[in-house]
Amino acid sequence: MAEVVFTTNMSGYQEVFTDPSFRGQTVVMTAPMIGNYGINTSDPESARPQVAGVVTRELSRAFSNWRAEGDLLSWLDAAQVPALEEVDTRRLTRHLRTAGVMRGVIAAGAQPARDALVALDACPSMEGLDLASVVSTTEPYTWGDPGASCHIVAYDYGIKRNILRLFADHDCRVTVVPADTTADETLALRPNGVFLSNGPGDPAAVSYAPGIVRGIADKGVPIFGICLGHQILGLTYGAHTVKMAYGHHGGNHPVKEMATGRVLITAQNHGFAVAGENGEIPGAPELEVTHVNLNDGTVEGLRHRTKPIFGVQYHPEAAPGPHDARPMFSEFLETVRSHAGGSAPNS
Repeated sequence: MAEVVFTTNMSGYQEVFTDPSFRGQTVVMTAPMIGNYGINTSDPESARPQVAGVVTRELSRAFSNWRAEGDLLSWLDAAQVPALEEVDTRRLTRHLRTAGVMRGVIAAGAQPARDALVALDACPSMEGLDLASVVSTTEPYTWGDPGASCHIVAYDYGIKRNILRLFADHDCRVTVVPADTTADETLALRPNGVFLSNGPGDPAAVSYAPGIVRGIADKGVPIFGICLGHQILGLTYGAHTVKMAYGHHGGNHPVKEMATGRVLITAQNHGFAVAGENGEIPGAPELEVTHVNLNDGTVEGLRHRTKPIFGVQYHPEAAPGPHDARPMFSEFLETVRSHAGGSAPNS
């Protein structure tokens, strides 16, 4: 039992299924066949599949790719993730786009049995759920070269591994900390910058996060947020978030950069958004809108007007892509290095 959503990704199914932002959701794949290039141990975004279930038109048992180490169905089965195939996923997607995401159960039989209906009734709404604390690490850990020139503290609300890989590629060592790590504990680590990760659930339910973020921001430390991290930045400065009808899930969402008019094709995975209209964020005068979704006008990026703080709703680290927004990491690190006075330099 889980909330049922759809994704428009044509590839990258292993990254989708291991993305912690999909925790508590059954994913409908709109691509007509998945599994044809198998699975491997290099591409996952976390240690195990995170999805509650998978719905496909056709799930290929045969696979062909030089990097493949096994087939998708066996991998899902080993993780006890139910998979349903021979579904008209395009029709199901149209229904979800019309009626909005809804709770569902994958079960055997042509008609729902009583136990399936009971399970469906017991399935909680995504609104009000703090899933960030469920998927977060319980202990801090490090990633990257210990001798790297820049030290980033990353709050794990459901962090994806490719984010850590990209920070390492940019000569950063990362200390990943639990979602409820206090501002004082983070500042004691003497970070050059702080990163707020993606994650699942209702951002408003992560009620402990805004106070922590403000405590860090007040010390002048540069902060960058992605997805849930972006929403938490909005909440920190007075914005509110709303549940979307069917969210944004896929790798082909057009986003306009307000300052330049440039359009980015982005990967996204979220069911909530920072409320905003006409380029403004109600309740948050200290924030300005930097990016807007061209499909529905939702807020896709925000920046503090005076502090070195910004966030984006989309995923610039997306693997396997698109990569239009990947320079956001360089932008953050340029901000970090230009505000060295706001945090202790890496020793």
